[in-house]
Amino acid sequence: MKTLIASALIASAALTGAASAASTTAANATNVIESALPGADLSALSTEQLVAVAGTLQNTDGGAAKKAGVTRALIKSLQFKAEQ
Repeated sequence: MKTLIASALIASAALTGAASAASTTAANATNVIESALPGADLSALSTEQLVAVAGTLQNTDGGAAKKAGVTRALIKSLQFKAEQ
């Protein structure tokens, strides 16, 4: 599980730089995330983080359960970081 979270954080860091140039808006990113995780609390995430999470979700290999797990772990990690 720690490896999974670390991988998600690395992917987030890699995507954050590209997020500013991405044409995906926060609303589109939110729709992508909520389609995989209905009711997810995204209120503490910035636009860049939303785009990064959506990109990670779209680029994660595996089935729906794996994508949801990686996405949920990344969101929790980003929310925890925001609380610090």
